[in-house]
Amino acid sequence: MALAGEKKTAIVTEHRRHEQDSGSAEVQIALLTERITHLTEHLKSHSKDHSSRRGLLKMVGKRSALLKFLARQNRARYLTTIQKLGLRK
Repeated sequence: MALAGEKKTAIVTEHRRHEQDSGSAEVQIALLTERITHLTEHLKSHSKDHSSRRGLLKMVGKRSALLKFLARQNRARYLTTIQKLGLRK
């Protein structure tokens, strides 16, 4: 399920690096995190929805790859992103 327009816009404006940024790694990770959170709640009540579970696993893998990329490219941006989103302990 796609995010609502105003919710997506709010996430993009919160995590963008500059005024015209809409697709940096930080923005993509934040959008995926929101979708993963929403889908996790859906699967708690619909445990036999295997196609949604597969989509969730693909999103988690994509987010993991983006986080690895960001950690390799710029460690400071990686640390601020995971701290903002509360992904690691």
